[in-house]
Amino acid sequence: MAQDALDKLRDLADGQIDFEGQKLAELLSTLLLSVFAVLSFMVGFTLQDIKLAVYIGLVGTCLTFLVVVPPWPFFTRHPIKWLDAYASRSLVAIETTTE
Repeated sequence: MAQDALDKLRDLADGQIDFEGQKLAELLSTLLLSVFAVLSFMVGFTLQDIKLAVYIGLVGTCLTFLVVVPPWPFFTRHPIKWLDAYASRSLVAIETTTE
């Protein structure tokens, strides 16, 4: 039972996501950072408060980090099916001679 829990913890800490998950993570990071940048600029410009604009930008960056960096289950919805390994034969014969 403890081994199962340890395996789940290792899988979670390993951070494996598939290619579609990488694409989604990139899209989410770009979208979230852009939205918070525009929001930060608009609030800072409207209220003439650079400190508030910086704080909104930092909150947006932290939120983006929390959404994108951990390997959430929605990043691993499309696992890759690899081909089975098989004994291969070389098509090229290499002869060696010793003298």
